[in-house]
Amino acid sequence: MKIGIVCYPTFGGSGVVATELGMALANKGHEVHFITYNQPVRLDFISHNLHFHEVALEEYPLFQYQPYELALSTRIVEVVERYKIEVLHVHYAIPHAYAAYMAKKMLKDKGIKIKVVTTLHGTDITLVGSHPSYKTAVEFSINKSDEVTAVSSSLKEDTLRLFNIEKDIQVVYNFIDSGKYDAIHQEECKRIALANPDERVLTHVSNFRPVKRVLDVINIFDRVQKEIPSKLLMVGDGPERSKAEQLVKDLGLEDKVLFLGNSNEVARILCYSDIFLLPSQTESFGLAALEAMAANTVVISSNTGGLPEVNIHGKTGFLSNLGDVDDMAKNAISILKDEQKLLELKQNAKAHTKEFSLEEVLPKYEQIYQTCF
Repeated sequence: MKIGIVCYPTFGGSGVVATELGMALANKGHEVHFITYNQPVRLDFISHNLHFHEVALEEYPLFQYQPYELALSTRIVEVVERYKIEVLHVHYAIPHAYAAYMAKKMLKDKGIKIKVVTTLHGTDITLVGSHPSYKTAVEFSINKSDEVTAVSSSLKEDTLRLFNIEKDIQVVYNFIDSGKYDAIHQEECKRIALANPDERVLTHVSNFRPVKRVLDVINIFDRVQKEIPSKLLMVGDGPERSKAEQLVKDLGLEDKVLFLGNSNEVARILCYSDIFLLPSQTESFGLAALEAMAANTVVISSNTGGLPEVNIHGKTGFLSNLGDVDDMAKNAISILKDEQKLLELKQNAKAHTKEFSLEEVLPKYEQIYQTCF
């Protein structure tokens, strides 16, 4: 098949999933075309079946904000026409599903038919899409898609609650390529570069938006390090980073917390980790938690959104109520003080990721593409 993929080319979960999916499809022999404003950060052109088409954004004095949807829909039309794309898979309802619908209408006038598969990832529904300014357009875009998927049962329920949806929504979980974590785990894990032999390592990975509650991460760690010698690795960047850095200074933790910024070496960083902290306000799925589990890391998280579908309480880690920093710290301390318990939870976490393997999920998307014909 010839498949077009539209996504955000960033470190966020939707961009990562879309990129990994596209590369996996290309490896299976499909011709995959990414259409976005920058090359996706994890896109590795290891296959001749992979192509990238940039959406050019022009500056116009007339517009205060660049009309990205217009540029995107125009570029989609160009790519579909030139490369005979059969299926367009868009990640995020807005602006991508909306732009895809406009492109589909323009292509129809040219006598070209294209099917649109929309994958809902979370923020497009729960935070942005439900806003009165966007709700009607989001609802319209979802209903006009040929096939719709959501990355968790929780997100599907939120979508049906917030919008009047006429389409069937299939739940297709995010996936993990556990092979790359296995390879790294088999190498020597030089955690001595970041922590002393007697120290435990806790890690957080996110885009540092308010919804990720990175200040909770710092406060949890502060409680843990008072009981157990430990280091905290903060991976990512975003609007809350400066606040997190200031809190670290206020608590006197500068020598125990490392801010590593955005990284393409997340799997290697997780190799060092004992516990992954994810106290998010909401997570439609929790891809970061799944990546941590694939790296044999125990997850301490909130119980919001799709996280209980990924992090199994008492088996792969522990769930706490939103904002309950004390409970999260208590759970982390109890694990870190018990070597046998820590090892057992790490093994359980790794084993649980098999349910979210690329081999399990990829055929589901291929089947969805086939139903479009």
